[in-house]
Amino acid sequence: MDLAALREEYMRAGLHESNVAPDPLTQFGDWFDDALRCGVALPNAMTLATATKKGRPSARTVLLKGFDTRGFVFYSNYRSRKGRDLEENPQAVLHFCWEELERQIAIEGRVERISAAESDEYFASRPLGSRLSALISPQSETVPSREFLEAGLEEASKRWRDSPPRPQHWGGYRLAPVLFEFWQGRKDRLHDRLCYRMAGSAWKIERLAP
Repeated sequence: MDLAALREEYMRAGLHESNVAPDPLTQFGDWFDDALRCGVALPNAMTLATATKKGRPSARTVLLKGFDTRGFVFYSNYRSRKGRDLEENPQAVLHFCWEELERQIAIEGRVERISAAESDEYFASRPLGSRLSALISPQSETVPSREFLEAGLEEASKRWRDSPPRPQHWGGYRLAPVLFEFWQGRKDRLHDRLCYRMAGSAWKIERLAP
């Protein structure tokens, strides 16, 4: 397969300063609604990029579980690689890619843990299997086998039945954005890129070259 020959012409839409919301959260909400209406599979799936204090990067896909004026919320094991990265270096990037709409969004900001009460509320809403897995999985650590994990899940199910508690090492994070980039694919690779950057207490919109 000639990977260099794999090309697609972007023709669906454009993105102009006169047509976007002055607030990037409103613009994100509008595009997210478009993704829902278009039937994008898992529109809340996003790449979370982190780095250690020394700058070693890593990335993985997580699910957005809420957003408002305070920021964008996701959940994880605090002892995982992403959790350890964020303890050392709380700066991160969220990236959405909606191929069906030929759109991407990147959001940069600082990440902090949400309150225990918020984490408790969300944890209680999760399917039972997901709650049990959060209890027994030493996320990002080496384990001897699949059977080791399955045995742990079975043991936790017997112990906690349908009421497993939220482990203290599992909970939510919130990224408070300082920069948004909205990307719309265009013909001839002359893509539209609009960047919202916090300037004092207001958002400034800038166009970036593709």
